[in-house]
Amino acid sequence: MSKSIKLQALQLGVCYYPEHWPESLWEDDFRRMRELHMSVIRVGEFAWSIFEPEEGVFCFDLFDRALDLAHKYGLQVIMGTPTATPPAWLTQRYPEVLNVSQDGVTYQHGARRHYNYSSPKYRELCARITRELTEHYKDHPAIIGWQIDNELNCEINVFYAEADHQAFREWLQARYGSLDELNQAWGTVFWNQTYTAWEQVHLTRPTVSDSPNPHQALDEKRFISDNAISFAKIQTDIIRETAPNQWITTNGMFGHLDSHELTEQLLDFFSFDSYPQFSTIFPGSEDNPLLDRAWSLHLSGTRSISPNFCVMEQQSGPGGWVNRIEMASPRPGQMRLWTYQSILHGADMLLYFRWRTATVGTEIYWHGLNDYHNRPNRRIQEAAQVGRELAAVGGALAGTKFQADVAIVRDYDNQWDGELDKWHGPLTGMSERAWFKQLQAQHIPVDVIYMRSQTTVEDLLRYRTLIYPHAAMMTADTAELLAKFVEQGGRIVFGARTGYKNKQGHCLMEPMPGPVASLCGVTVEDFTLVKGTVPAARLKWTDAEPMAASAPVSAEAAILASASRPVSVEETVCWAEAFNDILQVENPDVETVAVYASEYYEGKPALTRRKIGLGEAWYYGAAFSEPVVGELVRRLGLKSPVEKWLVLPPQVELGIRAADRTEHVFLLNYGNTPAEIQLKQMTLDVLSGEMLNHTVQLPPYGVMILLKEK
Repeated sequence: MSKSIKLQALQLGVCYYPEHWPESLWEDDFRRMRELHMSVIRVGEFAWSIFEPEEGVFCFDLFDRALDLAHKYGLQVIMGTPTATPPAWLTQRYPEVLNVSQDGVTYQHGARRHYNYSSPKYRELCARITRELTEHYKDHPAIIGWQIDNELNCEINVFYAEADHQAFREWLQARYGSLDELNQAWGTVFWNQTYTAWEQVHLTRPTVSDSPNPHQALDEKRFISDNAISFAKIQTDIIRETAPNQWITTNGMFGHLDSHELTEQLLDFFSFDSYPQFSTIFPGSEDNPLLDRAWSLHLSGTRSISPNFCVMEQQSGPGGWVNRIEMASPRPGQMRLWTYQSILHGADMLLYFRWRTATVGTEIYWHGLNDYHNRPNRRIQEAAQVGRELAAVGGALAGTKFQADVAIVRDYDNQWDGELDKWHGPLTGMSERAWFKQLQAQHIPVDVIYMRSQTTVEDLLRYRTLIYPHAAMMTADTAELLAKFVEQGGRIVFGARTGYKNKQGHCLMEPMPGPVASLCGVTVEDFTLVKGTVPAARLKWTDAEPMAASAPVSAEAAILASASRPVSVEETVCWAEAFNDILQVENPDVETVAVYASEYYEGKPALTRRKIGLGEAWYYGAAFSEPVVGELVRRLGLKSPVEKWLVLPPQVELGIRAADRTEHVFLLNYGNTPAEIQLKQMTLDVLSGEMLNHTVQLPPYGVMILLKEK
């Protein structure tokens, strides 16, 4: 059961650091926040040396005054536990708490997140500061909840201190029970790695080939996740005991951490930090990248943890540290656009980072709402507009859910295994981007769902179509669950390299795609990596006329074609990219939808469909490209939920948040030019209060929320 934030109205707020500013500024800051319709602030997550200036000496005066004043102005407070940045006295006195690189280099004091989760002393001191804080603030009328730590596994998500090696051994002993079982799980018979004493076992260490035992590397990531959760549990247990009436969350999501398990075990709901311009720094290699719009995929992953969540940090200005991450200033309207991007995807509480840009330290270029001069600027004006709008419509939106009939399926084991295994890991990102980009362009909302041991067929049947691109690791239980989903009317689409590994990452001694071979009705008779001098094979759709070979169609051309009309197989040449599984049909129910039209396997099946029960199982023997996805969208019959009454250009994102009787249809223009919206019925834009019909213009970076009765 997903855990969500529960609010009667959307809440807007900001991250605030009273310890950074003269006390003479506080009252004016709080007054102006309220004028912007802000109702919540987050404080304290980096203030350990303020709360405990020397070991065992606690001082809360500064924050007492700040919280009392915030309460006077009607601001609610989220208190952070300050364990992401241990104070200098702590790391100097107890150097064993510091994290260590894989090469054995100790990370020193001077940044943040330089500790390890395993140190008994660090756990002890974190427990003490958490208890002192909660005992002191458990009855403060301003505090509504707690953020534990800050961005677990951000900055660094691997840990190699001596305490980590010891904790890893203990974790392995609990998991496997004996060295014989561990040796079996890790396949240590290969290259003479067999262990005969637990003291010989470590986390991965530098190797000659720079390629550690893959099964050890997978368990290392599982351990890091479990260890981070056990570290967080120390704090949540104390807060639950001491301040049971205040909720608990933390902000993520970062690598090597099962955020679903973390939330289910410890939190009341999950929180996310939304910085869409990261997608402009790393836009991907495809033509016409989605840029900040691509951030919606990250928000969709967050929604899989908590359908309604908190954005604890929302980008409000240009971002950058003194030594890295250069982000341009948001263009006029973009900050508001990003705010509604988060709200569309499930944020019911949203706090801008930060109130005022820091004048000292590493983040002097990570800009907040206010600039150094503290005078009005256009970002403040945009925040004021958002505040007015949410004050008017926030009550109607709170608790509504994002609507989608299509979901991209993920799981942590394949994500973690794919970091090392380049024979399947890189395919997933490529395929997810292709699907997400095409669905976005065709205005088909999509969810992200994580396959977990607790997942039920009812969870899957919320969707008509599932995309599970490259699940190399596939268990018999998961295959059985997916078969039930298909039999009861679902459609699932697999990609290359599916189902050839077990839970330990061992390759199965059976035909690929292993546990889902019978579901798909095919096996893989041969395969090849597409790389270097080995080209991708051309595809031929079995119901199309032969086409002359040509270069791959650009992603931009494919998107524009698929957005304006269905992609025609006669118009677009498709290539089977990155990896080619050559398929063998094993079941007479299987239809070959496309074959390879070049290379030594010309004429062999590349894309198949098997109807089983009420549903369908599709298998595609390559990584998904945008042209291929465009054709699959057409063949699967995927349609925009608004196609009968709205005509939208590709630059506009469509999403729907719905309650029992109403739908709020979000239209977000990511373009720097106006977008023409065609409405075929009179509709209310709840933000402007205007009734709209026929053709309207959505300004650059503009937002509309249309109200529609179900």
